[in-house]
Amino acid sequence: MSAKGLLIAAPRSGSGKTTLTLGLMRALRRRGVAVAGVKSGPDYIDPAFHQAALGRDSLNLDSWAMDEGLLAALAAQASDGAELLIAEASMGLFDGVPAEPGRTGASADVAAALGLPVLLALDASGQAQSAGAVALGCARFDPRVKVAGVVLNKIGSPRHLRLAREGVEAAGLKVLGALPKQAEVVLPERHLGLVQAAETEALEARLEALADFVAAHVDLDAVLALAAPLRVAAEERSGLARAALAPPGQIIAIARDAAFSFLYPHLLAGWRGQGAEIRFFSPLADEAPPHDADCLWLPGGYPELHAGRLAANQRFLDGLRAFAASRPVHGECGGYMVLGESLTDAQGVVHPMAGLLSVQTSFAKRKMTLGYRDVTLLADCALGPKGHRFRGHEFHYASIVALGADEPMALAADAYGGAPAPAGSRRGLVSGSFFHCVAEVRS
Repeated sequence: MSAKGLLIAAPRSGSGKTTLTLGLMRALRRRGVAVAGVKSGPDYIDPAFHQAALGRDSLNLDSWAMDEGLLAALAAQASDGAELLIAEASMGLFDGVPAEPGRTGASADVAAALGLPVLLALDASGQAQSAGAVALGCARFDPRVKVAGVVLNKIGSPRHLRLAREGVEAAGLKVLGALPKQAEVVLPERHLGLVQAAETEALEARLEALADFVAAHVDLDAVLALAAPLRVAAEERSGLARAALAPPGQIIAIARDAAFSFLYPHLLAGWRGQGAEIRFFSPLADEAPPHDADCLWLPGGYPELHAGRLAANQRFLDGLRAFAASRPVHGECGGYMVLGESLTDAQGVVHPMAGLLSVQTSFAKRKMTLGYRDVTLLADCALGPKGHRFRGHEFHYASIVALGADEPMALAADAYGGAPAPAGSRRGLVSGSFFHCVAEVRS
């Protein structure tokens, strides 16, 4: 089956993309449409909501971190067996970093690469006919991208709707729906974005309410009609394209629970596709790493919210230390914090961690660090061999109190031309950093 697709985007963050995306996904699924989902950009949380809404995994597509072949192959993988691929944009449609055309990380790059028409979610609060000018600007800004329809959001009254609709239609664009202001459909948030899908109270009921809300105010048939065939080559559909990252072992132990949940689905799928076996375990349940694994991966997540519990889970910590004595261990972001000497929580309480690295981190004074990273390894580690390059990102509010005496894991550069700087820590078979890997850079 060859899927059609569309991208749900907006002029800026906070315009209602996720509400519209989840509502459409569940509403169309209820109608019997085989829907698949992807998220543009580095985001762990939204794909989990896609999975909950659709009952199938959602992947990330990132035009800065992934080359065009990998991006297309993952789109083909995500849409396998589906009739419709719904891609959710990040930030504003054209927001990215300075880079060559098509590699800026903007959601517009994904739309252009895959031939996805754009359904624009437009927050019309505080304006009326001027909504048409905003929509027209989005439609004309990039000739690679086709804005095929608009859904107005945060409509306050019938008069407001009439004026905003007239403005958009005067710009030559179709209005496919209008969502009234309704606080009841808002999903709960915390410091890294939405509360994770697995922790959202009454998630199934919320998704059903979103579907009801969107179905009542958006023309679902018109949305289906604007989708276009995915622009994906035959060899990418056949799965011949390479995986994003080589597996760090044949049997990989991966922490997975509310404290360790940030691992990209495309990495897991790629590792399994290359024959690796995955063994999940829960540090929060005081489980030791599986004894038969030959590599251990501690993903990011929210260990700062569970620091006291993790510090008290001696079976987990002893098992982690014993594992690291003979086999590679790698920590990303939250995992890096747990591998360190200590983690200070939001109340200023210092909790001892595994002590496998000398770094000390704190969540007491929040400072957001956000951005793409191009990383070159300074030594062999679980992430890969010395000298190999990887692209990914950082997104955290924790800070380093003391780095300690460990050697840096890598040199990391941002996307703005800054000089590479030492990043992360390594000691023996243990490595870690705040860097979240998306893909290896291969020539």
